[in-house]
Amino acid sequence: MTTFITALGLAIVIEGVCYALFPDAMKKMMLQVLDQPASTLRAFGLGAAVFGVFLIWLIRG
Repeated sequence: MTTFITALGLAIVIEGVCYALFPDAMKKMMLQVLDQPASTLRAFGLGAAVFGVFLIWLIRG
């Protein structure tokens, strides 16, 4: 559970840094996301999740 909370905290830190360093680019990206169909977002989310599980498996191996 500690590892999960640590990973969640790191994801929040990375996202916060992106918004702090590149606020205008993040706004533009959010506008582009709103224009994408749900199926594209779902596919991207699933791909990101699979990649994340693969990375964890690779590191924890």
